[in-house]
Amino acid sequence: MTENPERKMFYGAKPITFIRARNLRESMTNAEIMLWERLRNNQLLGLRFKAQHPVDCFIADFYCHKAKLVIEVDGTIHDKKVKYDRDRTEHFNSLGITVLRFKNEEIEKDVCQVIETIKTVLKASI
Repeated sequence: MTENPERKMFYGAKPITFIRARNLRESMTNAEIMLWERLRNNQLLGLRFKAQHPVDCFIADFYCHKAKLVIEVDGTIHDKKVKYDRDRTEHFNSLGITVLRFKNEEIEKDVCQVIETIKTVLKASI
């Protein structure tokens, strides 16, 4: 029996991860909301992004399956979670997924520059 292609974009995520993702979508940070307003509805190069998307045991802030790209938005808490974030990025990479990280301040200060960086990576991957 062939796996449903739609399920492949979740990389085997468990049901609890979907519940957690839904909760995170309901409580996005200001920076995540700013970025989501630019990514949603296929606005960026016609590509579909999902917010708070389950990928295996993790939840990516934003994910584009066609480009195999995760975008992470890091608040100040991430300053204390360097090893965790590095391990998480390595896990995504092991699945063939590229990870871009932006700090909240980068997005809040110049969301247009963040979008340009994302576009550059997308153009190289599709």
